[in-house]
Amino acid sequence: MVKHLTRHGNSAALVIDKALLALLRITMKTPLELSTDGKNLIISPLRNAQRASRFRTALESVNRRHAKTLKALAE
Repeated sequence: MVKHLTRHGNSAALVIDKALLALLRITMKTPLELSTDGKNLIISPLRNAQRASRFRTALESVNRRHAKTLKALAE
């Protein structure tokens, strides 16, 4: 797929087709991360759900391992 930039005020915009948005499960509210490898522009959706899941798993692990210490600190 070849796309061209569109003028948006003093900036440039890239219009992403609805089918591609649906394929990637991106909505207008999905935060996107822009990065580059020096030659290419890489646009990636941030998947906070995965990060939150990893965080919850790590937190539960810490709570299990250090339950006695955390309880003593709370008192």
